[in-house]
Amino acid sequence: MIDKNLVLETINMIKLHNLDIRTVTLAISLRDCISEDIETVCDNIYHKIVKCAKNLVEYAEDLENDYSIPIINKRVSVTPISIIGESCKNPDYVKIAKTLDRAAKAVGVNFIGGFSALVEKGFTKGDRLLIDSIPEALAKTERLCASVNLATSKAGINMDAVLKMAEIIKNSAELTQDKDGIGAAKLVCFCNSSSDNPFMAGAYCGYGEPECALNVGVSGPGVVRAAIEAMPENSNMSDLANRIKQISYKITTTGELIGRKLAEKLSVPFGVIDLSLAPTPAEGDSVAGIFQAMGLEHAGAHGTTAALAMLNDAVKKGGIMASSHVGGLSGAFIPVSEDAGMIEAASKGYLTFDKLEAMTSVCSVGLDMIAIPGDTPSSTIAGIIADEMAIGMINKKTTAVRVIPVVGKTVGDKVVYGGLLGEAPIMAVNSLSSEKFVSRGGRIPAPIHSLNN
Repeated sequence: MIDKNLVLETINMIKLHNLDIRTVTLAISLRDCISEDIETVCDNIYHKIVKCAKNLVEYAEDLENDYSIPIINKRVSVTPISIIGESCKNPDYVKIAKTLDRAAKAVGVNFIGGFSALVEKGFTKGDRLLIDSIPEALAKTERLCASVNLATSKAGINMDAVLKMAEIIKNSAELTQDKDGIGAAKLVCFCNSSSDNPFMAGAYCGYGEPECALNVGVSGPGVVRAAIEAMPENSNMSDLANRIKQISYKITTTGELIGRKLAEKLSVPFGVIDLSLAPTPAEGDSVAGIFQAMGLEHAGAHGTTAALAMLNDAVKKGGIMASSHVGGLSGAFIPVSEDAGMIEAASKGYLTFDKLEAMTSVCSVGLDMIAIPGDTPSSTIAGIIADEMAIGMINKKTTAVRVIPVVGKTVGDKVVYGGLLGEAPIMAVNSLSSEKFVSRGGRIPAPIHSLNN
């Protein structure tokens, strides 16, 4: 028997509360594309991506029509390109970047991720060359995303890489200043990066992943908010947590259904479902709105970190019951420019940079899509990155930094990117100098709890 109430509930989730499949991401291994000749590498990369992903968009759109569930983004992630490029006698990472972008355009995906390096313990020759090429690569492509892992709970924090990446972020913003530094918006620094993450800008196909796999990222902050608002006003915290778990279970079930069907059509393994509540600038599709439904006047009020901690935990508990293959980041994102409620809170001064940093100790990722003054020194950006890497390292969780130093703009101005990237006020950062500290270089050692073998 079909439960009409469940059918109506799902329809309302989609039509009224912005439930969607945020992304389907096809992870493709490029390990068999290596060659000493850069032209051969580029040809191998292009043809493999086109071969594997040629039907991704078409089949995803078919499922959208079959199930009336929106799939917002179709994406591809590949093996970290620092590994692939360093096989060449004369590596040209910008050339590879353009090849990836051309392949992404050929198959019709929104973004391609994996222009990446993992340098938590140090650099190889390929890592250095790729990192140096990031600003030019992002300036000369449209769909390419880049990421660099700078720290892990096992290895500690590579402070040489932290300082280097601060300079790369500045350069990426400067080379795309005619577009308000959008190059930096497609670049993320990680601690404990996840090799099966379907979300950009950090998606890549890890070395231990299969030849090809389909990973799914679900969303639904609007659904969670509506469910909380429908509860009695005297509901206690345990009641709220249980309701969030129930909703998360339903959202995850929907996402896994679509993911498995799409993987079957593509004849590839189903990888993981990422349970993250990923907001958009659309009205009602806001993580900040969930905080208000819980009883806070706005995001940024005292109690926001506690509310986020409960939300993140309940989402994971509910989702894990619905799927045996949960991965990626999973939890709740707090990107400033991509969440209408966060944009409002930051614009009104309710949400400060320091409060956002505190919230990252319990959220899915970290300091995400935050616009800062263009004249912010690279040493200050390095300090921001180091702080966030430390939060991830100590707490054994994934954290990240995606900040955008917008050339020519300062506190009081704003940037508008449109689409899912939204808009953001320029937020103030601490003016005290970090230069002597971050310039020491070396590695901040891993914490004692890393010795758990």
